Amino acid sequence: MTTSINETAADAAGVEAPAGMPDVRNAFAGKRILLTGATGFVAKVLLEKLIRTMPDLDRIVLLVRAGEHGDARARFTREIAASSVFDHLRAVRPAWLERFLAERVECVTGEITEPGFGLPPERFAALARGVDIVVNAAASVDFREPLDQALAINTLSLRHVTAFARVAGAPLVHVSTCYVNGYNRGEMREEIVAPAGAARAAIPRHRDGWYDVDALIASLQRKIERVRAACHDPERLRRRLTDLGVNEAQRHGWNDTYTFTKWLGEQVALRAMHGRMLTIVRPAIIESTLREPAPGWIEGVKVADAVILAYARGKTSFFPARREGIIDIVPVDLVANAIVLAGAEALSGEPRRRIYQCCSGSTNPLALGDLIHLLQTESKRNWHKYDRLFHAAPKHDFRTVGEGTFRFVLGAFGLGATVWNGLRRLAGAPGAPRALEKLRTTRTLALTFAFYAHPRYRFHNAGLLALAARFGEEGRTLYPVDARLIDWEDYLCRVHMAGLNRYALRRRDAVPDDAAVAQVEAGGERLAEPQASR
Repeated sequence: MTTSINETAADAAGVEAPAGMPDVRNAFAGKRILLTGATGFVAKVLLEKLIRTMPDLDRIVLLVRAGEHGDARARFTREIAASSVFDHLRAVRPAWLERFLAERVECVTGEITEPGFGLPPERFAALARGVDIVVNAAASVDFREPLDQALAINTLSLRHVTAFARVAGAPLVHVSTCYVNGYNRGEMREEIVAPAGAARAAIPRHRDGWYDVDALIASLQRKIERVRAACHDPERLRRRLTDLGVNEAQRHGWNDTYTFTKWLGEQVALRAMHGRMLTIVRPAIIESTLREPAPGWIEGVKVADAVILAYARGKTSFFPARREGIIDIVPVDLVANAIVLAGAEALSGEPRRRIYQCCSGSTNPLALGDLIHLLQTESKRNWHKYDRLFHAAPKHDFRTVGEGTFRFVLGAFGLGATVWNGLRRLAGAPGAPRALEKLRTTRTLALTFAFYAHPRYRFHNAGLLALAARFGEEGRTLYPVDARLIDWEDYLCRVHMAGLNRYALRRRDAVPDDAAVAQVEAGGERLAEPQASR
């Protein structure tokens, strides 16, 4: 039975590595991978790619938090195996896929935020003995998560993941984000990031490059405990911890809790894996697939899509942005490919640390103004093709303004809308006026995403491109990572818009309009499933 699976996977890959070249698939032959964050967007694409193209892979072990209705296997069956990411394989070889999932995918019920993953010591040790490489794709991707939750998932969990990798004697590939660069400006390269501004001097740097963040983490934990002691209402507590996270992030040189805690997580991993094999893969803004497993596949509404959806539903028509800035978007399949190449190198290379950035800004730059122009032109010309995205033809242009102008307009507009709302209430008119709803949505989106609409940096990925080149034609063909493959007009106006409409949104009659508005106001990744995974 294993032979038939191998043969079919090899046929599906359809690519042979040239003689004498390193072979990505050979590096993974007979290996066991532990993958965290499997319920998340990136990990699902990675899992599908591994299954489809790795003919000799021994086993994929998924560490999955137990769900409300069962253990890890039950959650895998419901949330991962049933995903549309496997539609292509289900269509062309359903029996083979079913066998692979049953025979080679092992599900372990565990909690990444607990020491030893919450497993009994003997189970933890046995699991480690059977793993050759660890890929950590787990994260909370809510930009404004309460600090205690973001710290647990994005930072403290790295203590447990690295402990596992050390016991296993296995390399670790950790998925981070380019935006750990925080408030730094200029050319952002594949290296350890220094804090921006005054925070640089406040956090000690080790002679080997990483920053000693133990004291900072302890300080954050003390502040969290003080907030908990002073606030007992759950909703108020959540708001206070959310505000604490944003305030601490911005004080130390990051825009939001997500990027701050991801930077802290990098430092924890760099220290714990010193002298061992550690690869950090940093994607930029991850959006729908370019090609595989199907063009435009996406799950949930991502960073740029929250603003697109608000515009499509008539909930906002202007936004603070720097049109000449480079908005760094990368399709998720290129990210998955980068993780595969990094893993293949880690399995066959010398123990040391490596950092790769998966991005487009240095090789195929896209100005924010061009992004807006392309999406708006497509929306006005073909809005009827996107029946789940647009409920009517867009009536207004999407305008961008400077930050100062935005604050002035928002303030003046808000005052007028508030006065008008008061007059309506005095007259007995029900509900808030549409202008006030637009104001609220625009303010929420700006609060969450305005930093990303004012890019003053450019991410570089020369190291990643060199890695792909070392794997020769196989690396370029089967596991492409080069953003120069992207035709922005085709990708944004046809591939991504169609994918967003097909995969991320429900039919109009399936979701009431007020629910869609509430989703937009939740912001970004909150539109996807709430999860401790990317």
